[in-house]
Amino acid sequence: MTRPQQQTHHASRRDFLKTSGAAVAAAGLTASLAVPRGVHAGADETIRVGLIGCGGRGTGAASQALSTKGPVKLVAMGDAFNYRLQSSLKRLAQTFGDRVDVPPERQFVGLDAYKKVIDAGVDLVILTTPPGFRPLHFEAAVKAGKHVFMEKPVATDAAGIRRLLKANQEAKKKNLAVGVGLQRHHQNTYLETIKRLHDGMIGDIHTLRVYWNGAGVWTRPRDPKKYPEVKTDMQYQVNNWYYFVWLCGDHIVEQHIHNIDVGMWVKKGVPIVRCQGMGGRQVRKGPDHGEIFDHHAVEYEFADGTRMFSYCRHIPNCWNSVSEHAQGSKGTANISGARIEVPGQTKWRYRGPKNNPYQTEHDDLFAAIRSGTPYNEGDYGAMSTMAAIMGRMATYSGKMITWEQALNARRLKEHWPDIDNLTWDTSPPVPKVAIPGVTDVGIG
Repeated sequence: MTRPQQQTHHASRRDFLKTSGAAVAAAGLTASLAVPRGVHAGADETIRVGLIGCGGRGTGAASQALSTKGPVKLVAMGDAFNYRLQSSLKRLAQTFGDRVDVPPERQFVGLDAYKKVIDAGVDLVILTTPPGFRPLHFEAAVKAGKHVFMEKPVATDAAGIRRLLKANQEAKKKNLAVGVGLQRHHQNTYLETIKRLHDGMIGDIHTLRVYWNGAGVWTRPRDPKKYPEVKTDMQYQVNNWYYFVWLCGDHIVEQHIHNIDVGMWVKKGVPIVRCQGMGGRQVRKGPDHGEIFDHHAVEYEFADGTRMFSYCRHIPNCWNSVSEHAQGSKGTANISGARIEVPGQTKWRYRGPKNNPYQTEHDDLFAAIRSGTPYNEGDYGAMSTMAAIMGRMATYSGKMITWEQALNARRLKEHWPDIDNLTWDTSPPVPKVAIPGVTDVGIG
């Protein structure tokens, strides 16, 4: 992947705003920078950032944004819950001092907080809410002409993917920079290893194996002492979002997307045509574990016959692996380990400089905004998310799923509420664990 080179320009702020046509007065801020990627922003131009979703990943992404080259400020924050916003703000202010300028009037809480952050005079928004909200928030940011960094996955069902892809076409027309949190695309070890695979080092690749097997993640139970803001059923699901399909997509989508994405990257544009798999819910059955599975195994088939075997598991005391592997006609690659072996010929291991890919993905995005370099990761973020969704559809239904069936699947109203019009009093979907052979996934 070729990274955009940062360019320094010295246009005055007045000249820049005149060129961009994007001065916006909001919430006591001076005119917004709103730097379209087709317009060069000088290195002395402050990029104003709004954070939407103030959990751990949101706080981390804001930290990386504030660590990029050139002046940048965090000027607005929003979250569904005040406790997360205040915790994030405290951590960021302690670390970054005056680069964090978020007074009470630019702190927004509730399901509509995203609208208020977008309207608060920001140039770029960081979207790190539960992924079920991502298409709605991305669409709103693009409509308002904001650059975007959004975490993966970018949706939780096919309807969300279709909505996001449509919004991304508008982002391209508006010359907006879009980054997606699939940070391996910015990691030196992956970049060099996959370049060698694309150059044919192990020959024609016919098999891939990708894993995210681990013990599992957090739960947020109904606990009025720990979460006093959480009172309604909708608030409970949004706070404990990882365990509800409409919010998370299941862990094959929320987490294992990273490894599936690497397999698709290795195949360099060869499309997935179908998949089948199996999964279930064997050990994670507690009262706060919602409806998602604790294990999935999927076989993906690419158009050239390549098979990718995908495994993800959330079960303690088992063999764990977060890795990707390729088998070719000449040799093998441990992609995550940055090692390649061609028997009798070559043993290669990456020995170059290491980098922090979470930081580099923000460095690359902000450099592109400042230099005016075209930058949009939205489409491949959507396609990798769709592949993970397709895998979930296969394990939930027990059926062979084609790409066309998956991408065109109807939204299941009993599982996906009206995201655009939620309130805390809206009745959330009733958790219902999928039964392979019985469950409808929207393709019938």
